[in-house]
Amino acid sequence: MTIFKVLVKLLLPLLMVVVSLSANAQNDASKKVYLFAIDEEIAPPASLRVEKALEEASEVKADIIVVHINTFGGTLDDADKIRTAFLQSPIPVWAYIDNNAASAGALIAIACDSIFMHSGSSIGAATVVNQTGEVQPDKYQSYMRSLMRTTAEARGRRPEIAEAMVDPDIYVAGISDSGKVLTFTTHEAIANGYCQAEVENVRELLQHAGVERYVIHEQRYSFIDKLIGFLVSPAVSGILIMLIIGGIYFELQQPGIGFPLILALTAAALYFAPLYLEGLAAYWEILIFIAGIVLIILELFVFPGFGVAGVTGIICLLAGLVFSMVGNVGFDFSHVPTSLIANRLMVALLAFVVALPLSILLGKKLFESNLFGGLALNTTEDAQEGYTVAAAVEKELVGKTCEAATVLRPAGKVTYEGRQYDAVAQVGFIDKGDAVDIVDYVNGSLVVRKHQ
Repeated sequence: MTIFKVLVKLLLPLLMVVVSLSANAQNDASKKVYLFAIDEEIAPPASLRVEKALEEASEVKADIIVVHINTFGGTLDDADKIRTAFLQSPIPVWAYIDNNAASAGALIAIACDSIFMHSGSSIGAATVVNQTGEVQPDKYQSYMRSLMRTTAEARGRRPEIAEAMVDPDIYVAGISDSGKVLTFTTHEAIANGYCQAEVENVRELLQHAGVERYVIHEQRYSFIDKLIGFLVSPAVSGILIMLIIGGIYFELQQPGIGFPLILALTAAALYFAPLYLEGLAAYWEILIFIAGIVLIILELFVFPGFGVAGVTGIICLLAGLVFSMVGNVGFDFSHVPTSLIANRLMVALLAFVVALPLSILLGKKLFESNLFGGLALNTTEDAQEGYTVAAAVEKELVGKTCEAATVLRPAGKVTYEGRQYDAVAQVGFIDKGDAVDIVDYVNGSLVVRKHQ
């Protein structure tokens, strides 16, 4: 028994060392590094990519997330969304700046737990500007300064330096006293605590951080992911909204053609489908959009003259388009920035304002042109060729003066000698009871204008 105790005392420390070394080796071998890139404009596609990356990193049980940053910035709303996601990530996020982390990119990089930079890279220049490069009013700069300051504080970096990257008037002794917004080179960032080290690639980054054994899981961006990212960008969303509005207008003006309706439905599918797949658009938001279209149609053809259905329809249509672009949960918008809702509303309104007048202005010429002439039925069935048409009476009314039997918005009905006829206002809207002149007969309807 005494010999056994002696052996245990001698072998136990050795056994503990072996177990410890084995555990450390196993831990090093099991380090999982999730790698993805932000190498584009900071916009909805970029925030969707980040959201997907964080979900995948969690699924593979990554120990570290490395984000490869090379961007000149983008929209503040999407940058704030990414910043918040990094700050709240339970997995450490390390930034590898390869060339540029400017403007919104600087905010995102500062939100990371650690920052590493390639030689010749820069970080900073976070002044808020518009799409033409003009500096925005101070209220925008104040908001950006606050974001930069709180983000730097959360990561233990000097907040006044982060503010100086936004505001040229911020004075930081020995660092920012030139009257220009602050931008750090790699060496300057290291000297001031905004970069851990200069590295040439991700491998050197991990070695410098003491991660010797690791497995990299790199984000794979499929064609569908790229397509969704393309379709949800504000510019493409605006174009799709224009096609939706234009297609609906043409279909209401030229019923039976079919192509405008197909165009509008296709644009609506391309607009809502990616937003639905990404969890932004919900059933009720799509139903609100459809209800808006139905109300507009009822206003034009069933309840002309009252206006409530039309106004409600436009509001529902815009609400469906806008709410589908923001990450609300049901009717809870408390966590959605007001600026984001305003931005998406501006996209929808701008597309609406451009599409409707453009459709009215170019509608007739578009379908009569050689390019689209085949889409409209332009063949004339002449009586000399043996055709008889019921429209002969309507054509004889051209030049006559009659009365609007309903409001024309622009479609409605007119009365001549006790008989009602379908009619379309040539310009603007016409109130019920107004005297109108019949100026043409097109596509089964009289074309009228206010009597002068």
